[in-house]
Amino acid sequence: MRRVAKLSAACFATAALAITATACGSTSSDNNSSSSSSGGGKGVKIGLAYDVGGRGDRSFNDSAARGADKAEKEFGGSIKELTAKTSDTEADREQRLSDLAEAGYNPIVAVGYSYAPAVTKMAAKYPKTSFGIVDSVVEGKNVNSITFTEEQGSYLAGVAAALKTKKDHVGFIGGVDNPLIKKFEAGYTQGVHDTNPKVKVDVQYLTHGQDTSGFSSPDKGQQAAQGMLDNGADVVYTAAGSSGNGAIEAVHGAKGAWAIGVDSDQYNIPGLAQYKSAILTSMVKNVDVGVYDFIKSVKDGKPLAGNNVYSLAKGGVSLATSGGFINDIQPKLDAAKQKIIAGQIKVKTTP
Repeated sequence: MRRVAKLSAACFATAALAITATACGSTSSDNNSSSSSSGGGKGVKIGLAYDVGGRGDRSFNDSAARGADKAEKEFGGSIKELTAKTSDTEADREQRLSDLAEAGYNPIVAVGYSYAPAVTKMAAKYPKTSFGIVDSVVEGKNVNSITFTEEQGSYLAGVAAALKTKKDHVGFIGGVDNPLIKKFEAGYTQGVHDTNPKVKVDVQYLTHGQDTSGFSSPDKGQQAAQGMLDNGADVVYTAAGSSGNGAIEAVHGAKGAWAIGVDSDQYNIPGLAQYKSAILTSMVKNVDVGVYDFIKSVKDGKPLAGNNVYSLAKGGVSLATSGGFINDIQPKLDAAKQKIIAGQIKVKTTP
């Protein structure tokens, strides 16, 4: 049985050395840095530094967690998890990675582009530790950059939206207006317009600049989606971490409307079960595969390094078929997929 205990970052160093982890009064939330550990004994010691939302966001972080869980199950050992808070500074992110390295966790996976500067610094400080970073490219002999072609998967989501809308009006909600999320927007919009140029695409970002709360605010996601529905959209694609949960809830409340999930197959997420009848599909980003591959490489003594890109051709991104709601348009989606893989369709990475 896995033994999990919540720890604050402040008590991490002591807890990491303890035989039995004990609670230090902090819980995992958008506003509190937290950690948890599981297992023990021989095997690989996996350190996970989550983005805001952490394990339980039903999206991006959960996908990374699945990869680590699979590795732990297969290889044994332990997992230490630390979760970012929306008010994090560079010093906070550096400390989080340093805490893991000092406690002997190897590999350490930083989940999210915001860790890039911290990984650059800590990888140089701890050259014998293998670092992985999701969604950003960091140079370093001991750094594995795990990236994805989000624009390609989002293109297919756009094709699905254009084929399913009855109002020729769809929407895109992004968590934060940064280059990564704009890849989602660019692919989606291109997919919509290549399929039907008459379809209108509304675009809204929940937060801007350094404010990352757009990835962990379901209320903002719900409000944005409701606004799009009120404005006439009947398909809404949200790339915003746990904020997308609110968007899905709003869409479920609108008759005939569809939500498109992201990162995980959100139709099959237990916490979203009551809304799954409105989840058309999800643009699945297989972060779990990238994280598992990295951990396995370290366990095998041949750590991955450089930029490892998980593309549509490699199964790095895909559209979920759960629910059967896209069965009727699957041939057209398959045709678009093959054109992307063959290079006949060049998907944009900027809007």
